[in-house]
Amino acid sequence: MVHGVLKSAVRFLARLRHYARLFGYARMLCVLLLIALLGVRVADPFPLEELRVRTFDGYQILQPRKTTQRPVVIVDLDEKSLAKFGQWPWPRTRVADLVKRLTDLGAAAIAFDIVFAEPDRLSPALVADSFRDLDDESRAKLRTLPSNDQVFADVLRRSPAVLGESGLPKFVPQPDLKLPLTGLATLGGDPRPFLLNFPGLLRNVPILEEAAPGRGLFTIRTERDGIVRRVPMIMQAQGELMPSLTFEMLRIVTKSDTILVKSDEAGVKSVAVPGFEIPTDRNGQLWVHFARHDAARYVSAADVLEGNVGPDKISRKLILIGTSAVGLLDVKTTPLDPVMPGVEVHAQVLESALTRSVLSQPNYAIGAELLAAILFGLAIIWLTPVLSAIMLLVFGAVIVAIMVAASWYFFTEHRLLIDFTFPLLASSAIYLVLVFSSYFREQAQRRRIRSAFGQYLSPALVEQLAQSPEKLVLGGEERDMTIMFSDVRGFTTISESFKHDPQGLTSLMNRFLTPLTNAILDRKGTIDKYMGDAIMAFWNAPLNDQAHQINACEAALDMIDRIEVLNIEREREARESGKPFIPMHVGIGLNTGTCVVGNMGSNLRFDYSVLGDSVNLASRLEGQSKSYGVPIIAGSATALAAKDKFAILELDFITVKGKKEPEVIYAIAGREDVAKSGQFQRLRNLSIEMLACYRSRDWDGALAAIAKGRIADEARSFTAFYDLYSERIEAFRKAPPPDDWNGVFALTTK
Repeated sequence: MVHGVLKSAVRFLARLRHYARLFGYARMLCVLLLIALLGVRVADPFPLEELRVRTFDGYQILQPRKTTQRPVVIVDLDEKSLAKFGQWPWPRTRVADLVKRLTDLGAAAIAFDIVFAEPDRLSPALVADSFRDLDDESRAKLRTLPSNDQVFADVLRRSPAVLGESGLPKFVPQPDLKLPLTGLATLGGDPRPFLLNFPGLLRNVPILEEAAPGRGLFTIRTERDGIVRRVPMIMQAQGELMPSLTFEMLRIVTKSDTILVKSDEAGVKSVAVPGFEIPTDRNGQLWVHFARHDAARYVSAADVLEGNVGPDKISRKLILIGTSAVGLLDVKTTPLDPVMPGVEVHAQVLESALTRSVLSQPNYAIGAELLAAILFGLAIIWLTPVLSAIMLLVFGAVIVAIMVAASWYFFTEHRLLIDFTFPLLASSAIYLVLVFSSYFREQAQRRRIRSAFGQYLSPALVEQLAQSPEKLVLGGEERDMTIMFSDVRGFTTISESFKHDPQGLTSLMNRFLTPLTNAILDRKGTIDKYMGDAIMAFWNAPLNDQAHQINACEAALDMIDRIEVLNIEREREARESGKPFIPMHVGIGLNTGTCVVGNMGSNLRFDYSVLGDSVNLASRLEGQSKSYGVPIIAGSATALAAKDKFAILELDFITVKGKKEPEVIYAIAGREDVAKSGQFQRLRNLSIEMLACYRSRDWDGALAAIAKGRIADEARSFTAFYDLYSERIEAFRKAPPPDDWNGVFALTTK
C-alpha cells in the first residue's frame, strides 16, 4: 500500500517537473505568485486597503459631486447663536422652540446631530431645588410646572423629529422604554455578522426617546488615517440593529414602518425604504460622494429662533441640527476638506441619496478586481517571454491605460468604485518577477555557458567572449598553430556491444571524453569540436602559447595515460558485473603549421574554429596511427620543436592522399625520461638504421635491423611498425620501386 502511494507520488512529481519544464519555471513561479496575491486581496491587509481608498480619494478630488440641489439644510449652532443665546447646552424649551419653528416652516424631517443624554438641569423642579433663598411658595409653584424635557417631548410628538444616538465602546445599562416599533426585514441572509458593532449605546433621556418619531445613530467611524469616507447606514449597538441618523430621516419622510436590508454571502448589499435603496459596502456603509464645503447649506439657529428665516428656506427640506462652532469640537476630515463639521457629513449623505448620486462599491467589485488581476496577470505570464522589450512596454502601457480608464469610467458614469490598483500591483509584481527571473536566468545561463564551453574551449576564450561579445563576429587570423585529432580505435565493436543499451553507450562516451578533454584543457589547448568519438583541438589560439608544440605533445601523452587508467577501472567493473571487457584505445595525430583561426560559419551561427592544410595533415596522421601501430603520430614541425623534451622516433617519409609534398612523420613514444633510457636509445638507433637501409634499397639490411628491433622492443610497442615495413620490403622485392624513388611512400587511404 505504502509502496504504491510512493510510486504514485513519484510519478506525480515527475509529471509535475515535466510540465514545469514545458511551461517554464519562471512562469510557474508567477502563476503561484498570482494565486498568492489573490489570497492577499481577499484578506485585504491595511496597506492594500489604504492604497485603494487613497485612489478613490483622488477620484473625488478630481471630480467631486456637483451641488445642483440643496434638499438638506443645516440649522447651525454656530458662534453667532452661542453668542446670542448663551453657551450650549441650551434649555430644552429653547430647543423645543427651535423645533416648533422649523415644523411650522414646513420642514419634512428634523434630526439632531446631538444627544440629550441627561435631564435638562434648567427644568423648573431642578431649579427650585438648586436655589437656597427661594421661598416655599415659589419653590412649590416651580415644582408644579412641567419639566423642560416634558415641554421638548410634547413638541417632538408633533414634529417629524429624529433624535440622535451614539454607539459606545462599552456596555451601558438601558432603562425600559416603550418605543414605537420599527420593523426590520432582511433579504438574502442575516446581515449582523457584517455590520459595525458597538458594545454600548448612548441614548437620550427616556421621556424624549419615547416621544420622538424616530431615532438613529450619528456615529461616524473614521478610517485608520482619520479620514471619513464611509458612513454606516445600519449598525449594531448594544445588541440592537439601529439605522443611521440620515437613513432614519428617510424612513420618517417616506412614512415607512419597515427598513429592508439586502445581503448575500459576501455581506450587505443595500438598505432600503419605499422609494429609496441605498447601495452599501459589505459592512452596511455608504461611500459618501462628497461635494466641497458649501456655506449655503447652513442657516444660523439664532436666525431661525428670531424669525429671520422664511419658509422658502425650510419648507419640504430635511433639517439637520448640529454645530460648526469650534469649541464644540464636532469636526471631521474628508477627502476634499481637512476640516468639515460632522453635521455636514450627514448632510452630504442625504444629498447623495436624494439626488441619486451615491457612490457604491458593490460586493462583486472584488470579483471584478480578482478577475482583472487574473486575466492581465496570465497575459503578462504568457507574453513576457514572447514579446520584445519595446512591445512589452507598449503592452504594459496599454494594460495600465485600460485599467485606469475602466475604473475612471465606472466612477464618473455609474458612480461605482472599482479598484484598479490591485490588478495593476499584481500585474507589476508578476512582470518584475519575470524580469528578475529572466535576469537571474541569463546570469545562470552565462555561468552554464562558461561551464559548458569550458569543457571544450579554453577558459580564457570563454571569459574573453563573455566580457567582449563584439568579438563574436565572422572572420579569422593567420597563426602558427599545433593541431590535434584523436579517435577511438575499434569504436564499431564497442558500439555493437551496446546495441541494446544506447544510454549506456552515451554514458561510456561521456566517461571517455571527459578525461581526454581535461588533458587537453590542462595543457592550454582549445577544443574545436567533438565528432562522435573523435576530438579536434588546437593550441596557440586564441591566446598566444610559445610552447604550443610541447603542450600538445604533453596533452597527447596525458590522454594515453588517462585512457589506461579508465581501462583499468572498466576492466574491474566488467569483472565484478560478469560482463565482457573491451578495452578502449585512442589514436592521435599532431601537426604544426600556419592556419587561419577565428569565428567561422554564417551570420546566424558560427564557431571559433581553425582551417588550413596543416589541419588536414593532422587528421591524416591520426588516421595512420593504426597502420603504424603507435598511439601518437606527429608531423615534422611538431616533432622537431619537441625533440628535446620527448622520446621521438621517426616513422616514415610519406605523402598523404590529396597532397604532393612529402612529410617526415614521427611517433611520440614518451617523455624525456623515456627518451634518455638505454632501451629507447637502442630502439631509436635501430630504427634509424632500418630506415637508412630501406631508403637505400638494402632490403636485407633493413630486415636485419627490424629483427634486432623486435628483440629490443620488449614491450612490443612497435610490432605493427616492424610488420608494416616487413610487408613493404617483401612487396618491393617482388615489384621494385622506380629508379627515381627517394624513399617516399604514398598513402592511398585517409
